Formats: sequence, C-alpha cells, structure tokens
Amino acid sequence: MSQKVKILINGNFIESKTTEYLPVENPATQEILAEVPLTELSEIDQAIEAAQEAFKTWKEVATPERARLFLKYQQLLKENQKEIAEILSRENGKTFPDAMGDVWRGIEVVEHACNIPTLMMGETVENVARGVDTYSYIQPLGVCAGITPFNFPAMIPLWMFPMAIACGNTFILKPSEQTPMTSMKMAELFLEAGFPKGVLNIVHGSKDQVNHILNHPEIKAISFVGSVPVAEHVYRTGTDNLKRVQAFGGAKNHMVVMPDANKEQVVNNLVGASCGAAGQRCMAISVAVLVGEAQNWVDDIKKALSTIKPGVWSDESAAFGPLINQQSKDKVLRLIKSAYDQGAEVLLNGSDCKVEGYENGYFVGATLFNNVSTDMDIYKEEIFGPALLLLKAETLDEAIKIINANPYGNGTSIFTNSGAAARKFQHEIEVGQIGVNIPIPVPLPFFSFTGWRKSFFGDLHSYGKQGIRFYTETKTITARWFEEDIPAGDLNMTISLK
Repeated sequence: MSQKVKILINGNFIESKTTEYLPVENPATQEILAEVPLTELSEIDQAIEAAQEAFKTWKEVATPERARLFLKYQQLLKENQKEIAEILSRENGKTFPDAMGDVWRGIEVVEHACNIPTLMMGETVENVARGVDTYSYIQPLGVCAGITPFNFPAMIPLWMFPMAIACGNTFILKPSEQTPMTSMKMAELFLEAGFPKGVLNIVHGSKDQVNHILNHPEIKAISFVGSVPVAEHVYRTGTDNLKRVQAFGGAKNHMVVMPDANKEQVVNNLVGASCGAAGQRCMAISVAVLVGEAQNWVDDIKKALSTIKPGVWSDESAAFGPLINQQSKDKVLRLIKSAYDQGAEVLLNGSDCKVEGYENGYFVGATLFNNVSTDMDIYKEEIFGPALLLLKAETLDEAIKIINANPYGNGTSIFTNSGAAARKFQHEIEVGQIGVNIPIPVPLPFFSFTGWRKSFFGDLHSYGKQGIRFYTETKTITARWFEEDIPAGDLNMTISLK
C-alpha cells in the first residue's frame, strides 16, 4: 500500500481526515509513489487559523533574526539538495541534473531572502516642511498563500514562501497534487531550521481547495503559477475578493536567430532550451525565428535534435524525461498531428518514442517542425512538450512583428553579434524577459521575474524588489516635534551643546 502524503498545520505533519485521495504517479513507469489527500475544507480553515495566530508573534520577530533563520534554512537545503532532487525526479520525471538545477534555483531565492533587513528598508526625507520629517516603514500583510505547479516542484514554492515569510507574513502553500512530496521534504527542513509553528502550513488538493483559498477572507495575498485559463480564474476570483494577486500563466517563447550569430552556439542552445525538462517549463523556447541566411541552418538544427533521447531520471545519458501524465502526452500528440494535417513540414516526430524497459512511461521524443505559420494550432497553443517550431523572417523588423503579435509575453531571446540589432530588439520587443545570446533569460532573484501580457496577470511580479512590494504594505509617517515639548534638562543640554 502506497504512503499517504500528510498535511502541515501549526508545525505538525498530520494525515488529513478526508477519504478522497489522488495518486502521485512516477511518470516514467506509472508506479504509484503515494496518495495525496484532497484536504478537507475545514482543515484548510484550521491551517489559516494557525497562520493567523502565528502572524501575531512572527511579525514582531526582529528582521535580522528572521534573516538568520533563512541562513540556516539555506544551509539545510544545500546539505539535502541531492535527496530533494531525487524525490523531485521520481514524482516529476526530470533527469537528475535538471532536478538539481530546479532545487538550486530555489536555493538562490532563499539566499535572497537572507538579505531581508536591507530589502525592507523604508525611505526618509528630513524637513519636508520647516521642522517636519516624513519617513516610511514596510510592514507585512498577514496570511499569504501560494498555489504552485508540477513542473518546478522545488523552485516555484521557494519563489514564494521564503520571500513572504522573510517579510514577516505567514503562509499557506498548496503545491501541485501531482508533485507534492518535494514540498513536504522542504517543509521538514524548514521546521528543522527553527521556524516557529504555524509560520508555514501546507494543504493539498485540486479545484475545490484552490477556490476555498481564493475565497477565504483572511488570505491577504495569493501567488500562482500555472496555465493561462487557471491563472485568469485565480486572478479574477482573488481580486473579486479584494485580494492582492500575482498569477503567472503560459507562454510561447521565441528565439530570433540572426545570420551573424555563431551557428554552433545557436544550435546547441536551441536543443537544451526547447527539449530540456521535456519542454515543460514556461520559459522553454518553442519557436525559433530564422532571419535571412540563418534559414539555411535547418539541417544543422535537425541533426542536433535527432541525437538527444529521453530517459528515466537516473539515466545519465538521457537529455530529458517523460511528460507528467497521459493527459499532457495526449495534448502534445494532438498538436503534433494537427501540425502535420495543417501543412507543417515534420522534420522529427517523437510521437512513437519508446524507452526500453519503461514502455509505460509518458515519453515523447524530440520533435521538429519547419515551415510553420502563425495560424497553425501548434503555434497558437502552448505545447509544453519537447517540440521546436521553425519560422522564417527576412528581416529583424519582421521577426519583432511576429513576436509582438503573439498574445504571450513571458520570455524571448536574440542570438546575434550585432550590438545595434540586440539594442533594437530589446527596445522594441513587447516581452517581459529578454535574453541576448542567452536562450532562457530567467533573472537571478535580486531582479524580478517579469512576464507580460497573457503570461502574467497582476501588477507586482515574483521575487526581487517587486516580490518584496507584493508581500508588504507601506506605511508613511509625517512627524513634527515642538521644542517646548523637550524636558527642561534635555533642553538645557541641547543649548549647552550649541
């Protein structure tokens, strides 16, 4: 019998009272690793009550003391990185190096949270009027919540709760029901680091549990990462309930390849950026726009993609793992077929991919399409699979026009040796995150993750300065003190010093 994933309420790992569970599946084998509860709504209420109570004392903990706890947490995450990565690989399917990177990018955000004393500094202006000073404090909101996806089970939760908690808030995490065990391991280490009970609570579930969080009056702010339709729902429902919401949705990321770029660098980067993590990342490059003479590089791209193979997490030769489940595989196969039916040239087709010994795995091989047009389903929809589309443009202006006409705006990149072309691109493109000779421009945590358009709903983005602003409120004080209020002894001392 498989283990039951627990919930975390007020510092205690307990079994939910629910009778409804979902399987946590190894996507490489269909083996059931565990069962995750559809948490009772009353238990979510208990978690929120625990977070409310913990907030009363946690917000008063000195900011440097909060930072020291995160220094300890960072140390524990580093010491246990391999164990976390193995748990992540088994329930998500990522290769082990990919899983290690997932955990590491989360650790980097925890490192950023260790700087919280300087990140929460306010502002001061003396003598805004004669004898009047104005200054500001940055203070926490209260109970915040995070709803995270399956594709980065370590990194994305660590985008959220460390920053919120470092600011003095308490937190309710609802990880993906498909990959819950990674978050539970990270929660064990969180408590081991010495954080008080109730500061972090974890519940599990699906649509009903998410809606309960969205509608709960005591949740002040909600962070979400997932698909566009769910991101829209989270944003609308949360804001209708007068909550602060940041909701990250899907993407269709383009790489523009200029003819003066280094061909070997372009080809190598396209392989990893399109098929790494089986394409299941919101910053994956799924479209390459080949400009001018770069259109002659199609055979080179095909040759490179044809050499990589999927495999299980422990296979050191595997370039990527399986898709997360049958539903995801069915979607990718449908889009591949639609591209063929709608006239795209299918240069590589991974639909019939099989991994020896793991025939039940949700594997799709590297897939490459040429002569794709923007009216094809495979271009209009987010693939979320190991597939790359090749579009052609005669000029940089044409390439920019293609990208700006796309409804998504998460990330994009340009490969070129021309500073003028790079500057024109980064100035004119309507996308939030831009790479110059870097395929996947995810910023380090001291900047913010800044998706645009249908890739993001909200005003303030994750981590960096915007993340701090999202999880805090600003209080501005204007003060004047009159000299006649100074006690006589103090006044005499002041006069003598003069």
